[in-house]
Amino acid sequence: MKNCKSILCALGLVLLCVSAATAADQLNFKFKAVKVPGATSAEPGGINNKGVSVGLYFDKGLVQHGYILTGTKLTKLDDPKGTSGSTAGSNLNPNGAVSAIGSYTSSKTGNSVAFVYKGGKFTDLVGPSGAVSTFGSAINDSGAAVGYYTDSSGATHGFLFKGGKYTTLDVPGAAATYATGINKSGIICFYWSNGSAFESSTYDGKKYTTVNVPGAASSYALDLDAAGDVTYEWQDSGNAIHGALLHAKKYYKYDYPKSTATYGGGINDKSEVVGGFQTSGGGSSTWFAFQASY
Repeated sequence: MKNCKSILCALGLVLLCVSAATAADQLNFKFKAVKVPGATSAEPGGINNKGVSVGLYFDKGLVQHGYILTGTKLTKLDDPKGTSGSTAGSNLNPNGAVSAIGSYTSSKTGNSVAFVYKGGKFTDLVGPSGAVSTFGSAINDSGAAVGYYTDSSGATHGFLFKGGKYTTLDVPGAAATYATGINKSGIICFYWSNGSAFESSTYDGKKYTTVNVPGAASSYALDLDAAGDVTYEWQDSGNAIHGALLHAKKYYKYDYPKSTATYGGGINDKSEVVGGFQTSGGGSSTWFAFQASY
């Protein structure tokens, strides 16, 4: 649920094995912390196939900004139509010239507005008819974008923006729907409320498929890659936050080493995940960023 889909200090690689099945089915995750220049707290939301990442961070004055991180080079994202400290980056397209997506709070209306950022220019995504607030989650190389919006009654719906047209997306039976990822085939992932907890689904344009993390009290699917692998934040029965990966139809749970909370925010086609972790000394509002390969 980070970077409107509702983190980063250079350390050595740490090897951690996690599994949702038997030892033979384990994946090896190689974790490294990532430094966002000038950040006191940072939350990544996506990573492309060149290793460029996007998210939000707080500076030393505790002001929030969106960001694009290319190696050690930081591009700060502050939508000029937004109130100070309201811009957040959520994800970016996998290949080609960087198109980032995120949200800001309008200085005119006070409502959230989704945006696409490309070549230094911010373009609003106003959402389907009836949208009051919009939140941008993900964009693919064809320019198809997904996110979610609230209507005048306060209900939350997912949306797809493709070919200049908006389509509302509601998981059947959901009290609220949040579209969070889209891959090159147009498959979309969601998390959604069942009224008491959150579940996750994918949608191929015809059918919704539930993809909950086994044993989770709540599952939040946050992104997916070209192969349909899904990255997650999930909560256990004690409300502790963990990361998970659905890879080749198997689920793998993980935690950043020595962390108190972990989430997997974005995934690319190179078997890399970005996300955030917290430590006991960082405080409940401070996140650090990591990148993991598997």
